[in-house]
Order: sequence, then structure tokens, then C-alpha cells
Amino acid sequence: MNCKNCETLLKETDLFCSVCGGKIIKNRLTIANLFSHFSEQFLNYDNRFIQTLIKLFTDPVDVIDGYIKGVRKKYVNVISYFAIALTLSGFQMFFINKFFPELMNMDAPDPKGMEGFQQKNMDFLSEYQGLIYMALVPLYAIISRITFFNYKTYNYTEHVVINMYISAQAAIVSTIIILISALTNLNILVITFILLPLQALYSAYSFKKLYQLNFKSILLKFILFLLILILLIVVCIILTLIVVLIIKKYY
Repeated sequence: MNCKNCETLLKETDLFCSVCGGKIIKNRLTIANLFSHFSEQFLNYDNRFIQTLIKLFTDPVDVIDGYIKGVRKKYVNVISYFAIALTLSGFQMFFINKFFPELMNMDAPDPKGMEGFQQKNMDFLSEYQGLIYMALVPLYAIISRITFFNYKTYNYTEHVVINMYISAQAAIVSTIIILISALTNLNILVITFILLPLQALYSAYSFKKLYQLNFKSILLKFILFLLILILLIVVCIILTLIVVLIIKKYY
């Protein structure tokens, strides 16, 4: 008998492959063992996803810095964790659009000439949420690298990893809270606006832990981060307006 993962020759008594570490599955797939596998992977306290979720709150250094330094088996790796966050966010939008579409409607009247603008924005955000998350991570990494320019602890690529973990954690927790809010008939737009500053505080908390800063230092870095972000947003708006004017003029 050979390992199904790496084709290594196995003994009949082997429970795991000695080369790749894969578990030896001898029984055919059934509903019972499929559910057992799901429960083992996602529902028990000791699984890596739950541990990663908890530790990113209680000890983000152990997860993020550990991954950067080469720890791979202890927690969910950054790519998988980010993918889980995107999947859950996508499910959240599908669930709300399918069963609670009224929660996504913008009830406030639009200003004259802007009819439907807010609703179109909401539709765009819900449709391209995953792409927006992926686009924001390298942007946040640039800003955080500039913010901590006087520290050589992490390079740009490592800042990408840091921001992927932070963004994924924020997305997963936000998804859970928004789904609960929808099921309990709370205003999810209000909940979303409440979550935004909390996400910013969590990001500051994580960087404080990673760089071992005191309150004054992380407060100054947080303000610098916001100023750089605002500056980039203003630049993007100006460039967008210039492009729109050029298109209108020549096309």
C-alpha cells in the first residue's frame, strides 16, 4: 500500500505517512466520517483555525511573528486564513442579499442629481468585496512600512503578511457579528460603522505588540498611518477626477 499523497510505500500498521505526515485513510468516504472530519477540522477547540482566531486576539505576535520566522504547523498559514476570511465574507453578502435584502437598501433620500448613487456604491462593494480586500492589503502594507520607517524589524513582504492576518481577522469577526445582527434584526449599517474604528484599534493593538511599543509611540504611529492613508485617498480622488475629465473631453 502506498501513501495517497506522496506515493511512499507504507506498512499495513502505519497510521500516518513517515515522509509527508499524511493520515492514512483506509475506509471509504461516508456521511458519518465526512462530518467527523469536518468536526475535527473546524469545530473542536484544539483545531488550528479556532486556535488561530483566539491567538490573534490574545497573542498576535505568536501567530504573525511566528509565521514570519518559519512556524508553519502551529496555526493556519496566512494564505489559507485570508482565503477563509474572503469565503466567509462572500457567504455573508450572499446570505444577506438572499434572505435580508431590505437591510442592504439605503433608505435615506439621495441629494438631487445623485439618485441611486449610494445604492450603487453598496452594490459595487458587495459584488467586488473580495477583490477590494485583496487590493487593500498591499496598500496597507505600503503605508505600515512607511509608518514604521525607523524600524527594521519587518520588510515590505513581511508587512504584507502582517496586514493579511490583521485584515483576515477583522473580516472574520465582522462577518460573524454582522450575520448575528442580521438574524436579530439589528441595523447592519450602524453595526458596520461601529466595527470600523474597532478594526482600526485592533490593527494598532497588533502593531503595538509586534513592535513592542508603549502607548505614546503606537498612538503617534497610528496618527501617522491615518495621515498617510488620507493623503493617498486624496491623491486617488484627484487622479480619478483628472481621468474622468480627460475622458469626457476627448471621448
